[in-house]
Amino acid sequence: MFSYVIETERRFYLANEVQLTVRSDTTPACIELELRDAWVWDMYRPARSCLRARRHLRDVNIERLPEQEL
Repeated sequence: MFSYVIETERRFYLANEVQLTVRSDTTPACIELELRDAWVWDMYRPARSCLRARRHLRDVNIERLPEQEL
């Protein structure tokens, strides 16, 4: 159903598209993360699904999920 698992300091995402950009023009450098077709787990967030999300982070873990046959 989703292709990627993304873990940040405060949230957990499942997404089908992930674009990561390292922003070295900021001090300190940060990571710009753009997600498409995503599901968000955050206990303070009322809606879980979003079509597009953009985050600026310092620490992120991204894993590609294995494709499963139906």
